[in-house]
Parts: sequence; structure tokens; C-alpha cells
Amino acid sequence: MRPIAKILLLAAVASSCAWAGVESGHPNIIAAREHVEHALERLHQAQVANAYDLDGHAAKAEQLLRQALEEMRLAAAAANRNR
Repeated sequence: MRPIAKILLLAAVASSCAWAGVESGHPNIIAAREHVEHALERLHQAQVANAYDLDGHAAKAEQLLRQALEEMRLAAAAANRNR
């Protein structure tokens, strides 16, 4: 496994563990997070397949997906506070 793939895998596992308490009781947010994590994996595969020659668009997409993950975490936290 390539070093970057290992880093992404470890980040996904750590992210999942960190989310466990926040998103508990929010199955739709859990599902959305899983889809975004899958999208990040596929995006990385696209970068590798294209020798990272995607004119910075894949990097921008990754940045936006990571921002979406953070917003979902914040949404779950807000729902928990507002119960």
C-alpha cells in the first residue's frame, strides 16, 4: 500500500472513531459521512489514475469534501445541543 493511501485510510478510521459520539442517533448524517468518505477514496483513485495531473481540481474537490465532513460533524453537534 502506498504511503498516501495508508495516511488516507488511517485518517478515515480516526475520523470515524472521533465521530462515534457526536453522530450517535443521527443515521442520516452517518450515511452522508460514509458517502463523502467513499467519494474521497474514489477521488484519490482518480488522482492516481491520472498521475495527479488534474489541474488542481481534484485537490479543490478534496478540500470541499473535507469541509463538508466538518459541517456534518457540526450539524450533528448542533442537533445534540438542541435536543
